[in-house]
Order: sequence, then structure tokens, then C-alpha cells
Amino acid sequence: MPNWELDPGRPARIRVTGVTSARAAADWLRESHEEISAGLRQHGAVLLRGLPIATTEDVATVRDVLIPERTPYREKATPRSDFGNGVFSSTDLPPSQAIRMHNENSYTLTFPGLLLFACLTAPPEGGATPVADCRKVLRELPSELVARARATGWSLTRNYSGYISLDWRTAFGTEDPEAVNAYCAENLIDAQWRTDGTLRTRQIRPATLTHPDTGEESWFNHLAFWNEWSLEPEIRAALIDEFGPDGLPFNTGLGDGTALTRDEVAELNAVYEAATVRETWQRGDLMLVDNIGTAHGRDPFRGDRKIAVAMGAPVRMADCRPGVRPAATAAASTTDR
Repeated sequence: MPNWELDPGRPARIRVTGVTSARAAADWLRESHEEISAGLRQHGAVLLRGLPIATTEDVATVRDVLIPERTPYREKATPRSDFGNGVFSSTDLPPSQAIRMHNENSYTLTFPGLLLFACLTAPPEGGATPVADCRKVLRELPSELVARARATGWSLTRNYSGYISLDWRTAFGTEDPEAVNAYCAENLIDAQWRTDGTLRTRQIRPATLTHPDTGEESWFNHLAFWNEWSLEPEIRAALIDEFGPDGLPFNTGLGDGTALTRDEVAELNAVYEAATVRETWQRGDLMLVDNIGTAHGRDPFRGDRKIAVAMGAPVRMADCRPGVRPAATAAASTTDR
């Protein structure tokens, strides 16, 4: 039986002893899979400590036990290194940059149900992958904001310039604009091409989903993550000065076109933080995350850090009882900035 460690402020953990190879780790995970899955349903994330996971090949070996079905990485939004065999770096963003809480690919019609993070190099300072229970986030958010978000969904606008965000070729994995148009049409995304060859997209997605396995509703989106008010004030001002209020690389609002206020976004981020738990990475750690019920982020760090991630157990948004049907366009904003 796994040895569970449960402490306030830290994710649920299982300490493993006596396992000396990645192949033996895979065998142990296979034997313990039922208990791990039960813990994951309860806690939303499980950190496994003491396994000899040292390479991306090791990650792929244990991934095949924990997440046998992979999820394609589509509509890319962050720079990652591809280590092969469905294993990537968690992100290649600068170490000084904090990454706010979000559910992976909450804007795609099919998204990973499970994430597997693996620590191959632990940073000497910072760099945790914090997680937050999105069931708790939903309970603690202001009821008026939740009601509006449930009724209208959330909107995402992206500008693919290539200067401060991924260009459309990288994001969609193609050199062909017509292939992008076809993907967007199939996936309910409004695509607008500019005369300079850059792309702008808009899409509406539900703000909450019901977990297909547990029947529990979760706050599931990038609403705060990509909102302009989550940017540092000087960065927001510089981006608006350079690209204009409609040219930000990412921005979000409610699905009816209403913009969020600065105070609303601050409240969202505060509720995430109150629900957040974190654990300092140790080499060989694995963390399995239920992507519907649990958001994740990244703390800033110093020194070398190598966290790999694998994604799988694909889930169709349509199978999660969305209160709002995904759509391609949003009305113009009705709230001043």
C-alpha cells in the first residue's frame, strides 16, 4: 500500500522506497495504480517521491503506465522544448517570470485530462509547480462573478505577432494559412488575417466544467491567467503603448464581450492563491495532476531547473456538461478599461 503524507499547504504525497530503476518504478506504479487514482480523485494532484526518474526516457516509461493515451499539443501558447516521445519541457519562459494558475489547454475543444510533471533537475531556489483545487476556487469566488461566467462563458483573443508571443506557424504547427483556417473553422475559432500576414483569433469557451468521472463542477479556464490586468502594470502599459489595447498577445473577458475590471481579476488571482499548495521539487519527483479539477503554475527560480511534462487522457469539452456552447466570436466589449 502507498505511504500517504498529508500536510496543510502541501500537495498529497506518496513516499516510495526500495525502487531502483525506471522499469521497476513502472512496475510499482502499475501495482499501485488503483490507490493512486483514488487519491487523485480526492486530492486533485499527487506527488510521488523516491522514484529513480532521471531522464526524459524514464519519464516516458512511467508515463505509459499512468497516462497510456496521449493528447496532441494544439494551439500552442508557450515555448517548450520537445524531448521526444510525447515528453516536453514544462515551459521555456524565463526563470524570473511567475506563471499564474491555469488549466492546461482550457481553450481547446479536446484537452488533456491528466498531466505528469517530472523533476529531472531541481533548482536550488524557488521553481515549485504550485497547484490549486479548482473545486475550491469555484466555491470561494464571488457568486455574482461566477453566475456571469457560467451564463456567458469566457472569451480569448490572441494576436500572433512573433515578437512577444508565438507566431501562428509555431502555434498551429503549419506554414499554410489555409490549414490554419480549416483548423479554426473545425474548432470554433474566429480567424482574422491582417495585411501584414499576422493572425488574430477569438473564441468563446465555458468557464466551468463538470468532471466526467466525479460529477464535480470546477472552475476551468484561462480567464485570469491571460487577462491584461494580470500583467505587471509597467508591462501592460508598455504593451498597450506599443500594440494598442486590441493588439495584446493575449486578452480575456466574459463570453458576452464584457471586460473584467482590475478588481475582479485581482479577486480571481487572490482566490487562486488562497487555494494553492506547493512542494519544493526534489530530483526524481513525479506529480500527477487532474487537469479538470486542479490548476497549476510555476514559481520564479534561480539556478538550473528541468521539469518535464507529459499530457494525456484526452477529454472532450462536450463530455463535461459545459453550460455554454463553445463558439467562435464574441461581441465587442461593453465595459471600459
